[in-house]
Amino acid sequence: MGEGRVVVVTGAARGIGRASAVAFARAGYRVAGADIAALASAAMDYEPATPEDLAETGRLVEEAGGEWLAVVVDQRDTAAIREAFARVVERFGGVDVVFANAGIQGFAPLLEMTDELWHDQIDINLTGTANVLRVAAPLLVERGGGRIIITSSTQGQHGTLDGSGYSASKWGLIGLMKSAALELGRYGITVNAVIPGLIDTKLTRHEDRYAQIIRSGGNEPTGDVERDERTAAEAQRRKLPLGVPWVEPEDVAPLVVFLASEEARMVSGTSFAATGGDSANVTA
Repeated sequence: MGEGRVVVVTGAARGIGRASAVAFARAGYRVAGADIAALASAAMDYEPATPEDLAETGRLVEEAGGEWLAVVVDQRDTAAIREAFARVVERFGGVDVVFANAGIQGFAPLLEMTDELWHDQIDINLTGTANVLRVAAPLLVERGGGRIIITSSTQGQHGTLDGSGYSASKWGLIGLMKSAALELGRYGITVNAVIPGLIDTKLTRHEDRYAQIIRSGGNEPTGDVERDERTAAEAQRRKLPLGVPWVEPEDVAPLVVFLASEEARMVSGTSFAATGGDSANVTA
């Protein structure tokens, strides 16, 4: 399917980024995996990705038969993004597909939110993704067309208790996607979004996220991580029509590969969701 085409995956060190990088490799793509591979924000309450995580993604990509290039970069830094894409072009000759997936997530009520928590989510998730698109789009134009896929969220389609920063950033990404689709279509570039539900990754498997789920149900967390995890998982099972607590990254990856494919050449400006049925709770 990929026939040697080149894909750049941001946030590739783990989670959806890793699963998608491996899926692209299996489909015949050459894969550049970008990640900060370090603490992106001290306001986050979960383990950051590491260089070892990014290296493991590379090992899995190569095991799947794909060529691999690792790029460590902070997408808040536009100059660094330009250097990263220059490395990709130098190695592979160009770029055909960009999966702009990197992001962070934190929780706090508006009345308690720190400047750091708000700005880091907006700067990384929204502005950082825009930086990637602004650098990558001219390369796709030079290539004669291509694909851009952005990771948004169900929380970019509705309000989020104690999660206004994340929700605002992911809602903004949908606007970015639709605007880019209008502008770039004339160059043979499609732009779409994937909408993951609650994914089984480090970003979601921690106390702050469990507490947010519990409070959304009108209850209070105990502070006992294992107990709150069980309570949150049961709440998710009751909420989701498909009866699962978390969606696996590998359940999102096929949507990404499809949107990058030739079969999706007439798909642009829209969103595809893998949410365990949570999409039934949004209007479109």
